[in-house]
Amino acid sequence: MSRIGRAPIEIPKDVTVTFSGDTVSVKGPKGTLSQKVDPSIKIKIEGSVVTVSRSSEDKKHKSMHGLYRSLVSNMIKGVHTGFEKNLEITGVGYRASKEGKKLILSMGYSHPVSVDPPAGIEFVVEGQTKVKVVGADKQAVGQVASNIKYVRPVEPYKGKGIRYAGQYVRRKAGKAAAKSAS
Repeated sequence: MSRIGRAPIEIPKDVTVTFSGDTVSVKGPKGTLSQKVDPSIKIKIEGSVVTVSRSSEDKKHKSMHGLYRSLVSNMIKGVHTGFEKNLEITGVGYRASKEGKKLILSMGYSHPVSVDPPAGIEFVVEGQTKVKVVGADKQAVGQVASNIKYVRPVEPYKGKGIRYAGQYVRRKAGKAAAKSAS
């Protein structure tokens, strides 16, 4: 069996998990998430434990076993505690602010860039150079953070731009001064 797939998932007290037909639904204090499940994957809810099993030892079914176990686990964690991605803005004059729910980025372009949050995603701006993307859906949080990051990718010469918190950017040397031909 899959090492990831066979591990049981604990359900916290304030989270409810239901499996009907081919859809798993998870409801908790941070919201509700649902996911369609492949027919070869079986999900059992027994008390406060969810177990995921597969119908055969086929290679495709083995890979989906671990996948769906991880998806259900992330859904439970998302509706209980939530997910967040931290972004840092580096560069003179580069800053972020919020107007209502929108994130406004001043990144050296002729106009500020506004980012609308999709449903279930929230922006938290700390100071002018730190942005948190917060939500219950792990995939959506990562995608929105990636979209924000690519408004102004980090350039390798001065290190200016938007990066994940703690991300290492390999720096390049600039032009070397030309020697005189005497």
